[in-house]
Amino acid sequence: MLILDHPYVSDFLKDTAAEMQIPVLKNEMAAEINAKKELRLLEEAEFIKLIKEKGECSLYSNSENSLGWISENLDFTGLPEKIELFKNKIKFRELLERIYPDFYFQGVEFEKLDEIRVEDIKKPFIIKPAVGFFSLGVYKVSTNEEWFSVLQRIKAEVKEIKGRYPVQVLDTGKFIIEENIEGEEFAVDAYFNSAGKPVVVNIFKHIFSSENDVSDRVYFTSKSVIETYREAVEDLLKEIGKLAGLKNFPLHIELRIGNDRRIQPIEVNPMRFAGWCTTDLAYFAYGINTYRYFLGQLEPDWKRILEGREGKSFCLVMLNKPVDLNLNEIKAFDYEKLLSDLEKPLELRKADHEKYGFFGYMFTETRDSNWGEIERILKSDLKEYIIGN
Repeated sequence: MLILDHPYVSDFLKDTAAEMQIPVLKNEMAAEINAKKELRLLEEAEFIKLIKEKGECSLYSNSENSLGWISENLDFTGLPEKIELFKNKIKFRELLERIYPDFYFQGVEFEKLDEIRVEDIKKPFIIKPAVGFFSLGVYKVSTNEEWFSVLQRIKAEVKEIKGRYPVQVLDTGKFIIEENIEGEEFAVDAYFNSAGKPVVVNIFKHIFSSENDVSDRVYFTSKSVIETYREAVEDLLKEIGKLAGLKNFPLHIELRIGNDRRIQPIEVNPMRFAGWCTTDLAYFAYGINTYRYFLGQLEPDWKRILEGREGKSFCLVMLNKPVDLNLNEIKAFDYEKLLSDLEKPLELRKADHEKYGFFGYMFTETRDSNWGEIERILKSDLKEYIIGN
């Protein structure tokens, strides 16, 4: 079953919902889509009744905007408690204390950030909203001297983004401070099937332009990434699944893996795969329709899927707004110039920068021998593509 909601539903997901004729909750977004695609829409009461009749069933939402509706209407499923367990990063850390007893974290009210004795906190540390999304409000603090400027940036960003997303998605009223997790960062789309077994449908490696970079500019997946890390990721998911009692549950987990191969979760986003339908990269890279796999309880035959995919990477490139540019200074974004600068763009998805604060994202295929094009865009502030007022 599906809940389709704002801010964005890809054409790929729309087509999948129409082709599979999966029951879709009738809301504003679904009604708009149905005008162009023939969806199997159900009124709220009918949708809830069907879930009750099915008992355990697979429910997927493309957007965390729907989490409030789930909490209000599907209490009988046990989903609201599981959603809160993962969306609230403080509760999530408390859940993981049984696996990581020495991990440092504390919750702080936004209004009390000025009272923090930063010299008493081991550095580097990460500060971010306790309920967050898209790296909004996330900062790394490496020295006492950095704290004042980070605090000012947090206050400015909270003022700008407050009200852009529902509080179930982004709540800037409370922050979490936690120790910095060393290692390379990854993002994983996976689900727990009806037997509670974790099934990985994609692994992205998140790369950064510098040590203090916490942006979402570039993620990539490849044969090497899947083969190297899948088993370790599955082992971690088994532990989390046991602690939280997960079945028929999709999620997007971010984690770090150190040089010693120790794996440490950063956060788990429930009920969905990668946000803004960026999970669709799995189809471009591996022919895996992540929605079909979850709703149909399918498992990838990774050995067969990865054959012939050597020597290339499939990238997700987020087109973030430069932090030093105000929205009123931007007239347009030159998407054509960006496309011409890449070897093999697969799909460009534009976004309204005035409404969402970024220009969209794109999928690319890049040969390992031409990785320099990804390094360049990773380090770019994108101003070369921005047309000013």
